[in-house]
Amino acid sequence: MTPRLLEKYRKTIIPELSKKFGYKNSMQAPRIQKIIINMGVGAGREDIKIVEQAMADMANISGQKPVMTRAKKAIANFKIRKGLPVGCKVTLRGNRMYEFLDRLLNIALPRIRDFRGVSSDSFDQAGNYSLGIKEQSIFPEIDVDRVQRIQGMDIIMNIKTESRDESYELLKLFGMPFANKEK
Repeated sequence: MTPRLLEKYRKTIIPELSKKFGYKNSMQAPRIQKIIINMGVGAGREDIKIVEQAMADMANISGQKPVMTRAKKAIANFKIRKGLPVGCKVTLRGNRMYEFLDRLLNIALPRIRDFRGVSSDSFDQAGNYSLGIKEQSIFPEIDVDRVQRIQGMDIIMNIKTESRDESYELLKLFGMPFANKEK
């Protein structure tokens, strides 16, 4: 079964982007290649169960088993030795990516308290978008009563595009709730 956002992308977003930016071919339109979700768990150096809980939460949110990330080098100020678990990450592609994006835009972001929109300044030079979330409990898959530790996460959308403006327009057409400030 094709995800709802993928059908929307193919039927409405590509024609609108082609009209606005003058693409001759639909393959020129920007598209999301992958979504990377990263959770940094600094307290994991003391207790591996904290990292395992973060991995379980991330698996529930993304629908895919995450990979544990380990420290690449020792940092004395943070009491981290090389090889200690410091977080987890997952890379979503294809149908899972579109289903996660749909849940993020339509369910999770509106559940944030005092939400006024996401920043339109979080695009990098290549047109990729980064979004930071302060707590994992905004996702409906997480049982709030079982959360032992509030954990934030970074969501990076890798977009194949030529410019920031094209990426901005793509995410806006997907329904990304940008703050009132226009680019």
